[in-house]
Amino acid sequence: MPRFAYFDPHPARAVTTQSPLHQFAATASGGESSVVLRENAFLDHLILRGESEVLIASVQAVLGLALPTEPQRLVMGEAGSLQWLSPDEWLLIVAAGEGFRVQRELREALGSAHFSIVDVSGGQTLLELDGACAVDVLMKSTAYDVDPRAFPVGRGVTSVFAKATAVIRRVDEQRWELVIRRSFADYCLRWLLDAGEEYGIDYRPAELGATISGAAVVDTETMS
Repeated sequence: MPRFAYFDPHPARAVTTQSPLHQFAATASGGESSVVLRENAFLDHLILRGESEVLIASVQAVLGLALPTEPQRLVMGEAGSLQWLSPDEWLLIVAAGEGFRVQRELREALGSAHFSIVDVSGGQTLLELDGACAVDVLMKSTAYDVDPRAFPVGRGVTSVFAKATAVIRRVDEQRWELVIRRSFADYCLRWLLDAGEEYGIDYRPAELGATISGAAVVDTETMS
């Protein structure tokens, strides 16, 4: 039977962590702002794969979230957010330091079922756009139709963003999220600040010097 190893990526001792955009300071438009841009960097991102029929009960039991089975659906709750990416693939985002615990509990609940859980936290970050003109900034940035009449709250899509790609999510009436690759973070932030200049845009970076402490654990499981 195949074996796999997984580990808690957070070190045993608290250490200072840097967001992908740590080099950018907060900025203000200097006037009335209609868009606020934030980086929510210190979150755990997991890719969950498997047949929906296999995953539904375990996801509900561990996370208290209903697995979205319809294309482009996004569900949110106290445990985090879960987004449909493809017929057998979901993006799960939880609070910093929670990813390892969630992995363990999901693996235990799923037992010998055929599934995959991959921690991609180090390769992604999340930007949030909030405000009356947030959608106008997005309309200048992506070819996808983000008109609120066509893009309801609770939808998430992967699309071209500027000359990169992003997962675009509408989480409430005026608040949107962009899940972007770490390597494109600098470019996407600069693009958004430029696109939002005419509306008045404020940027609020992730809190620098954030620390996460936990026990670094290596665990090996047997899968049938």
